[in-house]
Amino acid sequence: MFEGGEFLLRARLDAASLEAWIEAGWLAPGRAGPEPAFSEIDLARACLIRDLRDAMGVNDEGIAVVLDLLDQMHGLRHALRRLSGVLHSVPEPLRRDVLARLQAGTDDAPMAGPAEGAPPGRN
Repeated sequence: MFEGGEFLLRARLDAASLEAWIEAGWLAPGRAGPEPAFSEIDLARACLIRDLRDAMGVNDEGIAVVLDLLDQMHGLRHALRRLSGVLHSVPEPLRRDVLARLQAGTDDAPMAGPAEGAPPGRN
């Protein structure tokens, strides 16, 4: 973990930019007492933001889109890891069936519909 001053040096940022990026939600440091505490991930994200802005000329709206897409991608990767863990815990015949369907590109598993008389989306 890095405190503010060290983080600014390592990220090659000024305090005003850092404050603006935190305010915009681009960085979300933890807290170590009253001061923010930055992780290696925060540092990598700050360097990415700086590169997008300075080296590539991406505007603030574009940076927000890039960061949102990256966050979604990381969330999906986490979900896939969890799904993989669950898949490894199911009985072998079911696991083989699921893997065969994935490899075939089919999703013809019967879908559970809404309960009788329930509005769509509420089972």
